[in-house]
Amino acid sequence: MKQISGLMFGLLALLIAGSPTAQTAYPEKPIHLVVGFPPGSQPDTVARLLGQRLAESLGKPVVVEDVAGAAGNIAADRIAKAAPDGYTLGLLGAQIVTSPSLYKLAYDPVKDFAPVSQVTMSSFMLVVHNAVPAKNVKELVVLAKAQPGGLTFASSGSGSGTHMAAELFKSATALDIRHIPYKGVVAAIPDLLGGRVTMMFSPIANVLPVVREGKLRALAVTSLRRSSAVPELPTIAESGYPGFEVTVWYGLFAPARTPAAIVRKLNDATLAALNNPAVQEQMNKIGGALVAPDRRSPEYLGKFFESEIARWGTIIKTNGLMFD
Repeated sequence: MKQISGLMFGLLALLIAGSPTAQTAYPEKPIHLVVGFPPGSQPDTVARLLGQRLAESLGKPVVVEDVAGAAGNIAADRIAKAAPDGYTLGLLGAQIVTSPSLYKLAYDPVKDFAPVSQVTMSSFMLVVHNAVPAKNVKELVVLAKAQPGGLTFASSGSGSGTHMAAELFKSATALDIRHIPYKGVVAAIPDLLGGRVTMMFSPIANVLPVVREGKLRALAVTSLRRSSAVPELPTIAESGYPGFEVTVWYGLFAPARTPAAIVRKLNDATLAALNNPAVQEQMNKIGGALVAPDRRSPEYLGKFFESEIARWGTIIKTNGLMFD
């Protein structure tokens, strides 16, 4: 009888824990928002802006944790293996969709995450050191072809979005430019400013201030349409390479099997944050354009995420994109 009573008590406890009433109590403690890049990077800035508003909506602190390394895959692995209780979330993005085609992963990017909401969609900016005589993409291509292997490009790490943007550019232009990987965009900028590397494809937020100060020269952006943050800059597509597109996007994810009620509550809080005029203004200043309202559902993010993995898989295979 004692064993039966204990079993019944255990089952009752599980039922209560899984009940709508228990889930509506979420959150009852601080939430950790994991970012795969160092402090000062664009995803870190986006996460802190979002985290502050989520905390206000949910009534509990949201602690941003920067877990840099392996092009965001260390952070992604941590999120994938976290308890599916809504207390460990991740801001994942474009760098993750190339990983399945480049690495043997310890997690499944499709099966191990529960999409919550897409947050931003922007582009990279192609910048060069001021000593580089090229004033536009056409001149840069001519310069690079005149000295094969003589120019270098920095990235935030092998396999990262900044790296893959440069590799796609090399493939589109048939250029020989050497790759110099760093541990994040922030770590690469001092060497770019000092002329120790020639160029970089960077999230707009990270280099816009020094471009405005005249310390770096911006040549183009990687989206199909011009960026509202720098409307004066042409796209690479309109600079002679039609169809060239690499986007910088970030979305909020939870571990797979997170209860639907918690995912919905997180989505509601995210929508409230993205609809906040102050957040919209701040995001625009850092070049992290917010996605359209019809792209903010868990269902949309899930389909978009899978389609981007497939798209980049084809691009990587077709172009033979390799990394050091």
